[in-house]
Amino acid sequence: MRNLPSGGGDYPARMDGLRFAFGTLTVFPARITRWDRDAARAGMLCAPVAGLVVGVCSAALGGTFLQLGSGPLLAAVAATAVPAVLTRGLHLDGLADTADGLGSAKPAEDALRIMKQSDIGPFGVITIVLVLLAQVAALTRLYDEGWAHGTVAAVLAATVARLALTHASRHGVPAARPEGLGAIVAETVPVRSATLSTALVLVACAAAGLLSSPLDAVRNVLAAGAALCAAALLLRRCARRFGGVTGDVFGALEETAATVALIALTLG
Repeated sequence: MRNLPSGGGDYPARMDGLRFAFGTLTVFPARITRWDRDAARAGMLCAPVAGLVVGVCSAALGGTFLQLGSGPLLAAVAATAVPAVLTRGLHLDGLADTADGLGSAKPAEDALRIMKQSDIGPFGVITIVLVLLAQVAALTRLYDEGWAHGTVAAVLAATVARLALTHASRHGVPAARPEGLGAIVAETVPVRSATLSTALVLVACAAAGLLSSPLDAVRNVLAAGAALCAAALLLRRCARRFGGVTGDVFGALEETAATVALIALTLG
């Protein structure tokens, strides 16, 4: 099978990447035509695009509620619910499983076994509750500042959250298991390609902020940077604790990045 360019430069590669990204990261009806590491590389580079679409849907529902007079709180709840629905709750489930694995204080093999169990332990429950509360609280504050602030925040958080998955798939980050999503995408993305994707997303964040003011542009970039740093720290911890990444870790990284981005946007 021929190799695809590292950035998915030709049209078939881009389409394979988009199908892979939307087919694995959302509920949108994208038929995955290839399940190999070349397609996985292109897919993880396209992950921010999937996040952008999820963010736009989230912002649309939240903004609609706000315009209908629901108030910032209900708008924030609606906007927070959309990413969960559009991912079948898999990222939240991954967050809970990762929290249980990290909190178990057991050897890596036992922790991975705990993460594969269908039930959710106390660490997972507490983490999901706190994360959802933080997201709703942050979006409530942002919608209270105006429709535009909440809209940009929802889109930015979802996009940057999927960019964190691009970084989690870069060279040098192994898979913790020989099977599953983590195994197919681990170490597929060249560092240079991940850096380029990051630069493009940060430019887009700044451009969105400039529609309001230069200060908002700076705030957007700083929020995106904070989200990526938080995800990087969690990724480092998980890689050391479990020996690499899993699909659950990807979910935890996504939710962590989204939450930190929203919180950072409320500061300053």
